[in-house]
Amino acid sequence: MSKRMNRRIFLRGLGGACVAAPFLGSISDRTVMAQPATPPRRLIVMYTHYGCITTRWFPKKSHGPLTAADLQSTTLKHLAPHVDKLLMPRGIRAMNEWTATLARGQGNDRHTQVNGSYFTCHPVTPNSDDPFSFAQETKFKAMPTGPSLDHVIARQLSPQGAPLLLNTTGQTDNAQSAISYSAAVTLFKGLNASQAFSSLTGILEAGMPPSPDTYAAMRGKSILDIVKEDLQTLERFDMSRADKQKLAAWKELLHSTGNVMASAQCDASLATALGVTQENIDLASTAPSVDDRLTRRISESLDAADLCSNLAVLAAACNANPVIFLKYPGNYTFKGLGLTQESAGLSSRLASAGMVGTCVPGAIDKLLTIDDYYARKFAHLVGQLNGIDEGDGTLLDNCAAVWFQDVSDGCARNLNNLPIVQVGSAGGYFKTGCAVNVDDGSPDLTTGNSEITCADGTPDEVDGMSQETGTDPSLANAPINKYFCSLMNALGVKAGADGFPARGGSEPVTHFGMYDRTDDFIGGGINPPTIHDPGEFAALRASS
Repeated sequence: MSKRMNRRIFLRGLGGACVAAPFLGSISDRTVMAQPATPPRRLIVMYTHYGCITTRWFPKKSHGPLTAADLQSTTLKHLAPHVDKLLMPRGIRAMNEWTATLARGQGNDRHTQVNGSYFTCHPVTPNSDDPFSFAQETKFKAMPTGPSLDHVIARQLSPQGAPLLLNTTGQTDNAQSAISYSAAVTLFKGLNASQAFSSLTGILEAGMPPSPDTYAAMRGKSILDIVKEDLQTLERFDMSRADKQKLAAWKELLHSTGNVMASAQCDASLATALGVTQENIDLASTAPSVDDRLTRRISESLDAADLCSNLAVLAAACNANPVIFLKYPGNYTFKGLGLTQESAGLSSRLASAGMVGTCVPGAIDKLLTIDDYYARKFAHLVGQLNGIDEGDGTLLDNCAAVWFQDVSDGCARNLNNLPIVQVGSAGGYFKTGCAVNVDDGSPDLTTGNSEITCADGTPDEVDGMSQETGTDPSLANAPINKYFCSLMNALGVKAGADGFPARGGSEPVTHFGMYDRTDDFIGGGINPPTIHDPGEFAALRASS
């Protein structure tokens, strides 16, 4: 990593002042701004496929304070130690749901269009109006017409303008399961654990000295001294009088905040404490098969999936990137959990990924095993974030760590009543210790119907097209776009006058994506772009 990039990372996160935003109008493409010395806010997402057994995942209370006791009988019991920092947004619908009748979205594929639209809120292209077509281009290769949330945020906040997407099994996704797009129909591959670890070595590579800027801060040098050369370069630019005044004011701000030092925690010792070492990275990659990779044991307390989470924690602690996505694989066989059937088919309660047939004996229990595994992985991530002090709280307090699932119930493939859980207030932006039903505020929103069939492993008939294991489509339909606006505003993303995220903007984000009603996706972009319900979810704000 170059000295320049080390300086940017240092100034963004470790030093508390940032030389990276266009506040000087006359040289807006060359310079940037200073910020107060407060801990940066980060978004860390864990994304899993095929939904869950919603009847066991959700607490019964959908609105109001939550306690550890509310979680104990649910899949989320592993988060009970962190319930005071937990926020459960209820009543949310994602976009572009596949149905057999084209009632609520495109007719491409029940995986391709859902994953492609999840973080983009754009339709996929080329469009299909035949829900049962097996045409390669529309069913397996269609991609969204806009960028995904991680890239929209990263363009404004990340040092390199791109997010950190970490593929937990090291495999690159295809369009059926991919979630990250840097632009329209432009799939972002992301990194495996080895590549992600290598990207951090410029900050804390074992046996290597720290960057000059980081070392200077550790020796007690002020921020102003460290950026002296940058300041002198700025002052040599031909700029307007107004910008010269702004630069003078900026230097004064650095005088007042410039004694804040770099965090001493971002070093090789933290990496070692988290188990993020080259030896462990190598061990994680030597599983005999891809299906063994997630559960590959590295030590008594660490497996390969937890190692990926710890990599994300390290990147967050060093503020190497404020936008971090942990992507779990689709179509995976959890051999390490004693399962022999891949997760796509199992989510349908069938012996394959079909939609009609006879239940696999014990299907519900097997799915609960997977749900519990994911919950333990998320709890591990949260625990590691909460174990690192930062500012007046912990690293977790300055993050929004969110577990998203592609659908609600895996058999129904319904997108309403989404299972979403967030831990961390993003620096006090969000309220915590509660569930918030953003749809209608009711405390008894349904938990769905996941156990309506196959409950005892008997050979019940399953019809995934009927969606009977899901939630009534008239319920829990608050658009996920608004939650994305909440997350962007929490991190400090800015919008233009139209409310859409824009570099150089100065307004709160109120609009995201192409549509915020799933039925507008029918036809794949033939409807005019419309956000019917702009704004964020104000009910999630700590100040509300």
